[in-house]
Amino acid sequence: MKSTGINRKIDELGRIVLPIELRRSLGLEVKDPVEIFTEEDRIILRKYAASNACVVTGEVSDENIMVAGKWFSPEGIKKILTVAEAAK
Repeated sequence: MKSTGINRKIDELGRIVLPIELRRSLGLEVKDPVEIFTEEDRIILRKYAASNACVVTGEVSDENIMVAGKWFSPEGIKKILTVAEAAK
């Protein structure tokens, strides 16, 4: 685990603001879901990704399929094929 050197206080509602530099470096956008874990005396935050979320579109659907260990939605596959076709 690496220290960022950043300290924040918890406000009266129990909230902590994550600095923009940290959000940018982790690819966290407004309204992105975050998972919260605990390990002994640590709180661990991780950007949430559903287990079957498409790696291209982020869409979660029962129609998604796994290819080579990654999930793809029908729309994600179409986008990949379009880019591949344009690259020819």
